[in-house]
Amino acid sequence: MCDLLELDAPKAANGFRRSTAWPAPKFKAGQPIVACSHRSEFTGAAPTSEPSLAPSLSGQSLRSPSVPSGQERRAMAPIAVGDAIPDGTLAYFDEQDQLQQVSVHSLAAGKKAVLFAVPGAFTPTCSLKHVPGFIENAEVLKSKGVDEILCLSVNDPFVMKAWAKTFPDNKHVKFLADGSAKYTHALGLELDLSEKGLGTRSRRFALLVEDLKVKAANIESGGEFTVSSADEILKAL
Repeated sequence: MCDLLELDAPKAANGFRRSTAWPAPKFKAGQPIVACSHRSEFTGAAPTSEPSLAPSLSGQSLRSPSVPSGQERRAMAPIAVGDAIPDGTLAYFDEQDQLQQVSVHSLAAGKKAVLFAVPGAFTPTCSLKHVPGFIENAEVLKSKGVDEILCLSVNDPFVMKAWAKTFPDNKHVKFLADGSAKYTHALGLELDLSEKGLGTRSRRFALLVEDLKVKAANIESGGEFTVSSADEILKAL
């Protein structure tokens, strides 16, 4: 036999002790309801002038408005010529095989730099065309005033370290890991490859940067490799 209880919303929020067998009540403030439980404890009456309690107790979402869902998050506009590149922290292994954290601004401030990105380490186009092109043209790029050649990928630093070792002739390209894609998001150049099982990656691109300002932004569409090569960056110098 159930006990019949008449209660108001504020008192229910403060004084109700429910068992695991009874689901959370749903009601509007100021309106009495009939609750049924094999075990309940209520005494007293409560005021009926707190409508602010109603939304959280009427089955509506309790998610904080300050934490937007994925669909509500606005994507950053892709970085473009004339923009200053954002700062961010990336990871890499140094020549002593020690894991290091480095800020992008510390690498590029006051310098001419090329920042190019690939969708993933060890992937065919990245490994056979994109990265080799920058390694082969590194000396030419240096002769034209480029101080830093930076390769970015949304991979962890251990993967980037292993990938870098597959290019034994490399002397000038730094392999930088953006493991959580935070910097890639800051550039507005993330690529959703979830349907291919790869999650969030970076679009393929190459930026020519002078003292943190973008002078050329060669950004690929989809899986293409047409404008982000070392040859295209050389044309922009």
